[in-house]
This record gives sequence, structure tokens and C-alpha cells, in this order.
Amino acid sequence: MANVLNFLLAVLFVSPIWPLGPNPLPGDTFLIVNKKTNEMAFIDENRVQTVLSVGTGKSNELTPEGLFTVTVKAEHPYYRKGNIPGSHPTNPLGTRWIGFDALNTDGRIYGLHGTNDPSSIGKYVSNGCIRLQNEGIESLYPFIPLGTKLLITSSDRPFTELANEYGAIR
Repeated sequence: MANVLNFLLAVLFVSPIWPLGPNPLPGDTFLIVNKKTNEMAFIDENRVQTVLSVGTGKSNELTPEGLFTVTVKAEHPYYRKGNIPGSHPTNPLGTRWIGFDALNTDGRIYGLHGTNDPSSIGKYVSNGCIRLQNEGIESLYPFIPLGTKLLITSSDRPFTELANEYGAIR
């Protein structure tokens, strides 16, 4: 019995999913959302490739902060709350959904997504998700694989410094 317990403990502590999975390796795709500036950096190949304006939570606590993992991707996402088909003009999720595992969810509650209200970008307007222009999320979508790490923070520090701290840039 002791051998089995020791084995299970070793697996947990060595496992790449303990506790939030490994930090990204230099060159890996990495996303950083800064709620203070309502901007998102897309980092790949050891550098910030682009910075986009985003909309975040109406209040600071609505968009959770921390290091998360992309777990779900969907084109033309269905909006369950309003029973609205994907890409319908009234669908507030826009044309793409990139869900992440915030607050022990499965990537279907919190996400990066497009919007049917482009004027909301750059503002504090969401119930917790991160909104982007449809064109922005569509251009990034193919370059963000499942497993991508996402850092959400409120910081005065530059994206390059944050990415370096988390190992995405060396």
C-alpha cells in the first residue's frame, strides 16, 4: 500500500499538470491580458508579435487573474444564454471562442471571443470574458493551440517583462 501511495504522490508532483501545468517554454505561444490597460499581447517565437485592444469585466473581480490554459476552441460559437446561433448578428460572442480554465471551469465559461458590439472594445464591459474585435480574434485563432498559456493581470509592467518572468521570452 505504501508503494502505491508513494507512486501516486510522485506522479502528482512530477506531472505537467501540477498545479497549473508547466510555464511556457521560450518560443511557445503565450498570451497576456493586462486589465489595467485593456490590452492583450500575443507572444510567439520569443517576442511580442502583436498587441490588441480588448474589453474586460465590468468590475475588476469579474475577469479572474492568474495563469490559465486554453482548453476549448470554437468557430461560430453558439450563445447558450440567449439561444443564439453561431455568427448570428445578435450573438455577443462574435465569430470565435477560445476558452480557458479560470476558476476550475472547463473553458466554456471564460474565454477570449469576438463581439457583435465593436464599440465595447477597450472598455470594462463584460461579465468576465475578454472581448476582441472579430477581425482580431479571427487572425489569432489559428495560431493559438489548445494548451496555450494565458496570463491575466493588472500591471504597470511591460508585456516583454511579464513574458520573460513566465518563461515565454528569453
